[in-house]
Amino acid sequence: MSYGPNPWVQQHWDFRAAMNFIGGGAGCGLLIASALAGGPRTLQQACLLLGLALVGVGLLHVWAEIGRPWRALNVFINPGQSWMSREAWVAPWLMLTGAAALFFWPLAAGLAAVLAAAFLYCQARILQASKGIAAWREPRLIPLIVVTGLAEGLGLFVLLAAFWQGLDIGAALTLGGLLLLRLLAAQRWRAALAAGRTPTRTLAACDRALRPLYAGSVVALALLLLALLLPPGVAAAAQALAGLGAALGGAVFKFLLVTRAAFNQGFALPHLPVRGVRPSSASHSATE
Repeated sequence: MSYGPNPWVQQHWDFRAAMNFIGGGAGCGLLIASALAGGPRTLQQACLLLGLALVGVGLLHVWAEIGRPWRALNVFINPGQSWMSREAWVAPWLMLTGAAALFFWPLAAGLAAVLAAAFLYCQARILQASKGIAAWREPRLIPLIVVTGLAEGLGLFVLLAAFWQGLDIGAALTLGGLLLLRLLAAQRWRAALAAGRTPTRTLAACDRALRPLYAGSVVALALLLLALLLPPGVAAAAQALAGLGAALGGAVFKFLLVTRAAFNQGFALPHLPVRGVRPSSASHSATE
């Protein structure tokens, strides 16, 4: 049964919507990381270019998902009440300041990082505002999405930095701290879902979505530890692989969260009528 009291996966947001959260989160995290970590100008330019490209690809996927693409302009109408509208208003300023920092005004990278943080927060609130989806409406999803984006972005930064300047101990330690925070946020989100009236199918789907997040985080932490112990040449390669693992784990998690774990709550019908049975005897529960 795909309707009624049994939860079903929403069909309105597919992989294109997931790409917005994947590209937007990792791209914003990379813009923030490049502004805070510094490094050679060419490294910062590479981070800016990749970060803006990821955000742009995510937005293009959302635009392509709409049946009549020019209706996308309607998203700007209601910034006072819609987090999606707020994200849309932040996006052009983020792209403009990022482009300025990339081509002619390096100091604009700081402003782009602030706008990237706002964009990332809007994305987290978009998911949490979807009250009909049990896995998304839990408030503890907000810090999980934010810290996941930051870890993805810093993971991409240490991946790129390995080719420019070898092992970056400060960035590696920071990434390790973010990965630990990501694991903690994931556990708190999962515990909150279990403590609430979350359908069992949703919990099972969330467990499957969390597996790549856990795996990517643990593998990346192990590689970062090795990078601190190995000779410089090998350490840079371990750092690069750790950054890649951190980014991929978060991306797969968000893809599964949007496309596989997005179960509706289902109808709250305490009792269903049964043909030939008095109403007082029909006590079939419709909740899971």
